[in-house]
Amino acid sequence: MEPFKLTEKDVEILNTNKGLRALFSKEPYNLERAVRYVKYENKLKKLQVELIRLQTWAIEENERIIIIFEGRDVAGKGGAIRRATERMNPRHYRIVALPKPTEDERSQWYFQRYVNQFPKAGEIIFFDRSWYNRAVVAPVNEFCTQHEYEIFMNQVNEFERMITESGIHLVKIYMSISKKEQEKRFEDLKSDPLKQWKMTPVDERAQELWDVYTYYKNKMFEKTKEGVVAWKIIKANRKTYARVVAINHILSSIPYDKKREV
Repeated sequence: MEPFKLTEKDVEILNTNKGLRALFSKEPYNLERAVRYVKYENKLKKLQVELIRLQTWAIEENERIIIIFEGRDVAGKGGAIRRATERMNPRHYRIVALPKPTEDERSQWYFQRYVNQFPKAGEIIFFDRSWYNRAVVAPVNEFCTQHEYEIFMNQVNEFERMITESGIHLVKIYMSISKKEQEKRFEDLKSDPLKQWKMTPVDERAQELWDVYTYYKNKMFEKTKEGVVAWKIIKANRKTYARVVAINHILSSIPYDKKREV
């Protein structure tokens, strides 16, 4: 691997307050990592301006938008959503991460509790996990029966066709990480007293059940190839890269007015 060579532009970046903070924030000091992080921050800021423009368009045009993030445990879904929304008007978006269904919800049509969270005019909904729980997490962990799983798989494409035909913009993002990276992130969670609460019994079994998750994930992708909205699969081992790609995909998927003032 060739050593990192600083360009004049890189030196200018490191000589800013942001560059110095990035350089000295973590030991051992790493010039390449610091330059890369500042470039990411600058790129992210530009993308967040575009997200505000997208949101302004949605509000003024009474558009409805659903963006779903799926992926394995600790794949970075929540972090990507936080970066996408941190500069947006909080009155016009919601982040939805539903807990396990209640007894009443279990007696309803499976999709009902998700439909209850759908956007009103001018609103953007970010699903941190979605109805696709029943495509992967539920069958892997035996939270549903095989019959319930098959019903879901038979209905999901038609369900999404109805969503889009009703005028809702639907974006589907899948964050993909390696088994080794997932293991590393779990270890980081366990060793951080501020994040240990994030570990769940489902997380604890994720490595053991890796191949089963893979099997159901592939079945989900195969089935939804027939659907109206394609998945954007993002390699998410590097969080900063994944966040930029995710936001770019959202912006490219929705026909907002790119010249609108913000």
